Amino acid sequence: MTGFIITWLVTTVSFLIIAKLPFLGIEVDSLAKAAISAIVFGILNAILLPILTFFTFPFIILTLGLFFFVLNSIIFGLSALIVPGFRLRYGFWSAMLGSIALAIINSILLRVVAPFT
Repeated sequence: MTGFIITWLVTTVSFLIIAKLPFLGIEVDSLAKAAISAIVFGILNAILLPILTFFTFPFIILTLGLFFFVLNSIIFGLSALIVPGFRLRYGFWSAMLGSIALAIINSILLRVVAPFT
């Protein structure tokens, strides 16, 4: 249970960090919106990613796994559509860059926090 809470908090901080990067075109209104965005992104990732992976498996094999970036961008964009205070200024490209930045920042922060759990 604490693992979920730590991952949620790290993802919330990651959303706040990527919202401060000006070239990504991602806007998050507040800490509460970032927390809600992290929850929605996690739920969509847990539910939709296996389904999308199943249906797009030939593309994943054909692109040697690079199509996962597109799948993560779709989930990132869907979470921006669901949460009112979370916006993508440049559409799909903001979702693509944002999902890559989220993965990088999440992995760095989780590596930093891991010894304390």
